[in-house]
Amino acid sequence: MKNILITGVNGQIGSELSEKLGALVGLENIVGMDLRPATPPYQITHETVDVTKKEALRQVIEKYNIDTIFHLASLLSARGEMNPDQTWEVNMTGLKNVLDLSRGKNIKIFWPSSIAVFGPTSPKENTPQNTVVDPNTMYGITKRAGELLCQYYAGKFHVDVRSVRYPGIISYKTEPGGGTTDYAVEIFYEAIRNKIYTCFVGGETCLPMMYMDDAVRSAIEIMQADPEQIKIRSSYNLAAVSFTAEELTAEIKKNIPEFKCNYAPDFRQKIADSWPKTIDDSCARDDWNWQHEFDLAGITKIMLEKLREKLKL
Repeated sequence: MKNILITGVNGQIGSELSEKLGALVGLENIVGMDLRPATPPYQITHETVDVTKKEALRQVIEKYNIDTIFHLASLLSARGEMNPDQTWEVNMTGLKNVLDLSRGKNIKIFWPSSIAVFGPTSPKENTPQNTVVDPNTMYGITKRAGELLCQYYAGKFHVDVRSVRYPGIISYKTEPGGGTTDYAVEIFYEAIRNKIYTCFVGGETCLPMMYMDDAVRSAIEIMQADPEQIKIRSSYNLAAVSFTAEELTAEIKKNIPEFKCNYAPDFRQKIADSWPKTIDDSCARDDWNWQHEFDLAGITKIMLEKLREKLKL
């Protein structure tokens, strides 16, 4: 990785990934690309480009002699259900453009899939790498189609594309971005600000989650792995910790005893119910030595500490 392009750089993962990659290769070797202009402070080169516009994307790749692309531009699950046509266009056309422009160019690609590829009939406990995938959201459909597209381009055109199926991601640095698992971030903000939160999924809802540092590190580590280690070219299951909304509330109450969480499930409950509770990511652990670092207690501690600093509370 010498000259890196991050699409969707202003998003939850992109903004933090750019910092970690900058420490590895130098900020001067990273180009961020997004529909929205950069907001200061911003330490990397920024291009305001729509990833669905292939020629504009080509110009960026050629201008900076890009050899590695972290393609993060995407519409997420809850927001995607509000505009399924746009979700298909951004998620699928954007990915295909990246794959097309990498053919024969020796460009490595990281593209994140999601547990949203699983659906109502997928096993909910210890969901295996290879199982029923029947997504019931447009986001999940685009992620599953994207997995197959990546596998096709790797086999047919020898594109070095690598992917993981992210669980819910928890971070204090960026605001939630329209995902079904956003309650696991919003709850910390409200616990600190108001000591009360109304959760949009039920207390018994259990979902796989991951702290942002683990998520970013997984993306970098899979890209640093030798090609022979990457035996799955669709997308690897990835896991860290699973917990219910009630368990998360209980952990926060250990630190903020007066905190209260109410539960008022909305349309996102149906989405959450279709996803796994726990994930079997043994293939990632065996193939490229994936290991997570943060458990629920560790996530809660750092989220509360960092958000108090951020919010000055």
